[in-house]
Amino acid sequence: MTLGSHLTPLARSHITQADVVFAALSDGVVEMWLERMHPDVRSLQSYYQEGKSRMKTYRQWVEVMMAEVRAGERVCGVFYGHPGIFAWSPHKAIEVARAEGFQAHMEPGISAEDCLYADLGIDPGRFGCQHFEASQLLFYERRIDPAGYLVLWQVGLVGDRSLARFQTGPAYRQVLVDLLSRDYPLDHEVIIYRGATLPIEKPRVRRVALRDLPRIQITVEETVVLPPAEALKPNLAMQERLEALDKAGA
Repeated sequence: MTLGSHLTPLARSHITQADVVFAALSDGVVEMWLERMHPDVRSLQSYYQEGKSRMKTYRQWVEVMMAEVRAGERVCGVFYGHPGIFAWSPHKAIEVARAEGFQAHMEPGISAEDCLYADLGIDPGRFGCQHFEASQLLFYERRIDPAGYLVLWQVGLVGDRSLARFQTGPAYRQVLVDLLSRDYPLDHEVIIYRGATLPIEKPRVRRVALRDLPRIQITVEETVVLPPAEALKPNLAMQERLEALDKAGA
């Protein structure tokens, strides 16, 4: 996520030992830094276009990487954060490569989720933590537990069914708020978070009431966190069963 500091030694070795490096990174500065590590870095960002389906772009990424693999090159794809989190192309490229008999694997990286826990001081083991892509929460019937943390990804794109836009407007976020208001009071605190990608940056943290979310400008890179709104409720029936097992020495 953060330039230089969040790259593991093993990931670095794969980059330097590759014949060709494809990159989908957070900004041009990070890409320039990567070019200092390898003489043949090819950016994937140019495949994005306004009005073009992102899925079409991601399929093109897979094809351009696989073309070099089929040509016998050792290929490394570099994606910001963890390459397997909210990233379709890395998973697909590995799937296609393996199906065609090539060796392929993914190296884990430090993700926006990891940074979020550290920067916001959240322990997901304390109350539990649910993660949803924001649009998925609208498109499907999902069950929210307001006694735990709720983390919503890509709220800046919530409700987009075209996969061709880079942002949706306040009316779409209002639909999300209407859904969330079934489980949370409208004055419940919402945290809007963006991790740092450059060493000179600091994480961006904004706290607003849930009702105000439609009026707040939110980028695709920002994540929305709802802290618990209810106390954990003891499951007395299960506790009694466990107590009986303890007494029986099971």
